[in-house]
Amino acid sequence: MIWSSSPLLRLALVLATRPLASADITTVINARSNWGTWEGWGTSLAWWAKQFGHRDDLADAFFTLKSTTVNSETLPGLGFNIVRYNAGASSWNAVGGERMVESGNIKRSRQMEGYWLDWNDADPSSSCWDWSVDANQRSALQKAIARGANRTELFSNSPMWWMCKNHNPSGSSDGSENIQSWNLEQHALYMATVAKEFRDRWDIHFETVDPFNEPTANWWKADGTQEGCHIDVATQGTIVNHLASHLSIMGLSTVITASDESYYDQALKTLQTIGSSALSNIHRIHVHGYQYGSGNRAGLREAAAAAGKPVWNSEYGDGVGSGENMARYLLQDMRQLRPTAWVYWQVLDGGGWGLLDADNDANRLGRAEQKYFVLAQFARHIRPGMRILDGGRDNVVAAYDAAASKLVIVAVNWDAAQYINFDLSGFAERPSDGATVPRWSTQIGSGDRYVQHKSDTTISGTKFWSHFEKNMVQTFEVTGVRI
Repeated sequence: MIWSSSPLLRLALVLATRPLASADITTVINARSNWGTWEGWGTSLAWWAKQFGHRDDLADAFFTLKSTTVNSETLPGLGFNIVRYNAGASSWNAVGGERMVESGNIKRSRQMEGYWLDWNDADPSSSCWDWSVDANQRSALQKAIARGANRTELFSNSPMWWMCKNHNPSGSSDGSENIQSWNLEQHALYMATVAKEFRDRWDIHFETVDPFNEPTANWWKADGTQEGCHIDVATQGTIVNHLASHLSIMGLSTVITASDESYYDQALKTLQTIGSSALSNIHRIHVHGYQYGSGNRAGLREAAAAAGKPVWNSEYGDGVGSGENMARYLLQDMRQLRPTAWVYWQVLDGGGWGLLDADNDANRLGRAEQKYFVLAQFARHIRPGMRILDGGRDNVVAAYDAAASKLVIVAVNWDAAQYINFDLSGFAERPSDGATVPRWSTQIGSGDRYVQHKSDTTISGTKFWSHFEKNMVQTFEVTGVRI
């Protein structure tokens, strides 16, 4: 090599020939680890589907992997396969001179119409039931299933208003338990009947049913902004046992999940205190991700494993449209909680809460938030059936597709711009030197929106590396890998 007399040029030549191993950070993908078989990604319907559930473009964007145009914006499909349907608690009829009591703060879009209007007859074919309500949310469910959503759940935010002590499905005056003691079995019967009628009327077979939503929370109050009901843990156990009985009597294969607690710590306490009888009737532990950066994720994981129950994060949401919080806490879930599925709450909402900005009451649908493309990095690549691996660092998650001999790595760089080196030395077979590794990048906040790069990243020995800008998430797919 002929060296120039220019010091700057000599430095440039040295930097250009730096070995791959000199990346700023190296993470080793643990090929021997097994954090569970991935079951999928999804969303709950409820509010957004009540307004927009008739739209095919939204169903395509959320429940397929194809590119879809929504409001003149081309979006990569998220490929969700999990869909959760909300059995509502509201109706505006009178029963024996009594009517639903409404919170003065609740939005009309958050009042979900229930099917059992009158307590005088439990026969679903009687006039005490109305199966014509909630058509849009039901349409969204059907569209999701038609596009391949294969994991369906029925859930409740509150019992029907007439089952509540104050007839208010937003909660009690002080956040205490609001279900009437004589209606515990009625609530279980309601949920089982909805599952049976969906099967018989619309050929929709709910895999699971969760009769509660954040039941030990104390913020479900009469002046609340949505449907909700505090239910004590002992009462939860009673309802679970009633529900198991009614599902069996009706000949349904639907099984029970519980208890959709808001916090990891609440879910752990409920798991430990709900009682062995109820626990034996619970197929899977569901928890929400609203404790964000705190909470005993690992403790919940260990307790669920000891009980022989898998764990899902069945609801997550935040008001940060950049995707920063979502990516941070999703990675924390994957590493500490180790769920086998992860579900976003409302894909359409305002104030940064939705993946797409929307106002359900005003029937306004805006543009995709940056967090939509952040989630695409995970959901489009870590697919059902893959084995979740230890990515070696808190900012890395990995998944292995044995049938395709493919390794997926998703990593986020929170620090200054740097290179990250990925070490695959633990795998029995790896691609040969020079093999390309396609990558996709999204800049958290603003910038790249799920941009594909096909040929600028290559294997060298047992490693490959890539440059990350600050607050960038990248996904890599390495083929020709065997454990």
